[in-house]
Amino acid sequence: MRVRIFTIEKSEDSDIEAMLMDYKKMSQKFCSLEFVKLFDKSLAASQKQSADIAKESYEKAYLPYFENSYNVALDEDGRMMNSHSFSKFFDNRSQVNFFIGGAYGFSDSFLKKADAVVSLSPLTFAHKLAKLVLAEQVFRGLAIKNNHPYHK
Repeated sequence: MRVRIFTIEKSEDSDIEAMLMDYKKMSQKFCSLEFVKLFDKSLAASQKQSADIAKESYEKAYLPYFENSYNVALDEDGRMMNSHSFSKFFDNRSQVNFFIGGAYGFSDSFLKKADAVVSLSPLTFAHKLAKLVLAEQVFRGLAIKNNHPYHK
């Protein structure tokens, strides 16, 4: 199984990157976990123009990665779920993609194209923190699915 977490971010935090690599390493027995960072000048410029233009640019950046995958958009208005429900994303799937929205979230059209829309919390997180929380939940979900003792 392949799991990819997509973000739109330009900077790295070495402490968070180290924790992400720990979750990647722990997940190796269950899946290939990849972190995909997308950022370019057009994405940066769109964020300064308007919320709608920014949302459109996120959609253009992410949509090429939708093919042959189960695609989950993370959005503050998405479905809240517990870890057991979250683990079901990994049932009978060869690839699951998670997309973390930009500062303005996603357009309605993007959310409709996703297979699922989930909220990590009613709180807003910086991309790097949302990615870390999501990486932990991916490992926890895979641990639940595989009867690994991590969840207990």
